[in-house]
Amino acid sequence: MSFRRRTIPRPMVAGAAAIALVLGLAAMPVSSSADPSLGQLSNQLGGERAHQSSLAAGIASLSSVISTLDGQISLVESREAAVRADLARDRTQLAAVKRALMLLARQLVTNYEQAKPNLVSVVLEANGFTDLLDRLTFLRDAQQQQQTIIAITQQAKAQADAAAKHLASLRATDQQITLETTQRVLALVGMNQLLHSRQAALQRARSAQQNALAASRARGAALQAEIARIQAAQAAAARAAAAQAAAQQAAAQQAARFSGAGGTPTPVGPSYGPGGSYTIPSSVVQCESGGQNLTPNSAGASGFYQILPSTWNGYGGYGQAYQAPKSLQDQRASQLWNGGSGASNWVCAGMVGIH
Repeated sequence: MSFRRRTIPRPMVAGAAAIALVLGLAAMPVSSSADPSLGQLSNQLGGERAHQSSLAAGIASLSSVISTLDGQISLVESREAAVRADLARDRTQLAAVKRALMLLARQLVTNYEQAKPNLVSVVLEANGFTDLLDRLTFLRDAQQQQQTIIAITQQAKAQADAAAKHLASLRATDQQITLETTQRVLALVGMNQLLHSRQAALQRARSAQQNALAASRARGAALQAEIARIQAAQAAAARAAAAQAAAQQAAAQQAARFSGAGGTPTPVGPSYGPGGSYTIPSSVVQCESGGQNLTPNSAGASGFYQILPSTWNGYGGYGQAYQAPKSLQDQRASQLWNGGSGASNWVCAGMVGIH
């Protein structure tokens, strides 16, 4: 530093240093032994993040499986709808075959139950010989017609028997197809139920993992907040420690300067005290010289502002600061203070809280 001063007694300097030390220690934050360390919190946060990554991967896997099941369920439902349509068509065909068989049976019964004319009834019902001849002729024609009808009926019966056998075969086939289709429908229904059950189980598992992921993220956020709090407390403690170290160093330097070898500074001329007019803050002057125009101390600093010879540099034609009138000392001090930007030139500026 550029300036030195010596007017404050040593007991006062030692007291000031002790007070600065006590204040510095009081400003230090007190950490609780119950608080977890930053490393522990970081490890916990890392564990939570790894757990979150695992949960997110599990949720993605379950979502993929559920999506696949959705496709399978859609396919099974479409097949079930198609099989049900086939079953309805087969049942319609079976009902048509049943109706055809019933109609064929009725037709055969009607043909055999029709009344047939005979010779005795013709003779008994005739009215004279001419009528009898006519009736006989009619009977002959009717018999011939009936023979033709019988032949046609026999042929139709044979065709009907063949149709009946074919219809019976179709009926059996349709019944078998209907049975197989019904079994397919039941199988597809069971498969659909199984797929829906599995899908519901997977959705429940995914929901549980999503809840666990949300809880883990909340814990991670809390850990991050705690880490930020501890880091802020550590930064504040570091700043307080730095301030304490600076205060201790300044106090040590102050004590060293006052305890160094050399002559004891003595006031020259009037003393202005705290109420004097100065070009730098009065508190700094009072700390440096007590408001007195002091002769050089062991470091060579002198005057109201305790300016070193190298800094004074023959200002105003005077070899040292204390030899110059106060007005010149005020001018030089004002130049060095420079509106406050030169406060670091005086150690006492920092001690009184001016930086």
